[in-house]
Parts: sequence; C-alpha cells; structure tokens
Amino acid sequence: MHSPTRTPVRLTQFAHGGGCACKIPPGELEDVLDGLTAPVTVTGDTPLLVGAATGDDAAVAALPAAAGAAPQAVVSTADFFTPVVDDAYDWGRIAAANALSDVYAMGGRPVLAVNLLAWPRDVLPFELAREVLRGGLTVAAEAGCHVGGGHSVDDPEPKYGMAVTGLADPGRLLRNDAGRPGVPLSLTKPLGLGVLNNRHKATGERFEEAVATMVALNRDASAAALAAGATCATDVTGFGLLGHLHKLARASGVTAVIDTAAVPYLDGARRAVRDGYVSGGTRRNLEWVTPSTDFGTADEETRLLLADAQTSGGLLVAGEVPGAPVIGELVLQGTHTVVLG
Repeated sequence: MHSPTRTPVRLTQFAHGGGCACKIPPGELEDVLDGLTAPVTVTGDTPLLVGAATGDDAAVAALPAAAGAAPQAVVSTADFFTPVVDDAYDWGRIAAANALSDVYAMGGRPVLAVNLLAWPRDVLPFELAREVLRGGLTVAAEAGCHVGGGHSVDDPEPKYGMAVTGLADPGRLLRNDAGRPGVPLSLTKPLGLGVLNNRHKATGERFEEAVATMVALNRDASAAALAAGATCATDVTGFGLLGHLHKLARASGVTAVIDTAAVPYLDGARRAVRDGYVSGGTRRNLEWVTPSTDFGTADEETRLLLADAQTSGGLLVAGEVPGAPVIGELVLQGTHTVVLG
C-alpha cells in the first residue's frame, strides 16, 4: 500500500544521503566519542546494564524491583534519517521499523515512541509530512507500540524517525558483547538494501522486495532468537554487515568467520553494484573494517555488498534462528575480528 497522496515530488532528491547511509562514518564517530562513553553503572535503584561503551543498539537500565514482580529493564533508543524512498508513507513506515528494531535487537518489546521530524516547511507540502507520520503510526501500531507525540523542527533537509522506549527481561537480553566461540551466526534479512536504495534515488526505479524487507519488523526474529536461547545479537543497519559484525566480535573478544556463499542478497543487488550504485557510506564502511578483516578470496563486488549500508536490515544473531540462514560462526580471537571464507 502506498501513500494515497502520491505526488511527482521525489523526496530522495531533497537529501544529500539516504536512510542509514547518511550516518556519520563509524571511524569518525568513534573518534568523537573517545573518552565520552561513561562506564556501565551497576549501583543504585536503576543500574545501567548496557551503555555506550560497546556501541550496542540501545541503552538498557534495570528498573526497581517491585515485591513479588518479575524483574524488568527499560530499553531506550533513537533513530532518524533522511528519505530513503520517494514515497512519503513508505518512508515513514521504514523509519519507524528501523527505530523499533533497536529495541528488538536488545531482546526487548517497544511500548512507547515519540516522533522526530525535521521538515523544510517552505519547500515541501505538509500533506507529505502527514503521510510520513501516518506511515510511522501504522508500523508502530503493528508493533503494539504507543506513539505519544514528538518533536519537530524547520530544517532545509527532511528527516524522520522515532525515539523509542521498550521493556525487557534483564536476565534475557541480547547484547553485542555476549558472543562466545563455537556459536553459529544467523542473518534474518538479506543484504543489498543500500545499493538498491541508491539506485532508486538515482533513477526512480521502485524495488518492491526492498521496501517489503525494510518495513518488516524484527519482532518475530527477536522472539525466535530468545526462544532459542541466544544471548548475543545486533541489527544490521548503516555500518553494514561487516561493520556491525566487527563491533560484535570486538566487544565479545572473538573472531567471526563468514561463509560468503551462505549470505543472502536481494534480487538485483549484485547488478546494482556492477552498475555503480554504491553509496559513499558503504565505501567508508569498507575502508573502516579493512584493517580488521581477512577478505580471503572475496572479490570487490562481494566486499562492497558485505559492507553495504543497510536501512532497517535484519538481526545478526549468535545462534540458530528458525528460518534464517546460518552464515558463519564465532571462533577464538585471532589476528582479525572478521574472516571471510
């Protein structure tokens, strides 16, 4: 279903980047945050269980335990970006699914979100902003998550996303520092969203499979991972599979070995790479992970796809998830955090 108010306006043309490809490059971001990440606090009534030190998907703090009640933790995150598709309603759905994903990646359940909207009010009609917000509301309702208002600013570049609060069992979190040697790696969505979105921005071609993949919630994948006993996961977004896997392996003190032949891709992704629709964000991702990666015999096309900046990608789970392909395993720490085979 598309926006009933579709217009000739191409939203992607109002953004310098697209989706999670517009993130600050991971290497630059780590330099900015150096010395600013507070250690995890384990004292007080609401101890911080997961902070910024490992670059996990969301922050988690334990809630004060009520007498006789099961322990609970609060999960907090925010995510927003420039238009990744031209259709306003679809952009809203994608951005909401992407923001909610951070809570699912921690093993939590989103309960409350607020909108984050930046809009060039003198350039783009507000009927499009309404469609963006309607798309976000639609996906939040599917997730069973309240939307309680939000914040907006006048901005020359449109941006949309959500700040999301969720709940989780503090004893059953999915963390990026909990990987252990000998555990398989599963990927719950195919790669290639970045190059297809970049092609869409350049040509106007619409890729229905890509849109369906981006609006799909990671709720069921998260529940399946928890049911299978997984304790380690992350979602694959702007830093690409290699970037997020590097962060997971580094935080866990292990090496990840990837079977490149087992990694799933969207139809048309390889052709988009060959035709040159590779974003600057993807190339920066590849540059960042190269010193920590043994690429083996992987060709340039494969390397770019593995570093492709995803928007609302799937979960990368240390463990087997029913229906998701196993793409590798974690092994004892070696000279690289990621090895391709």
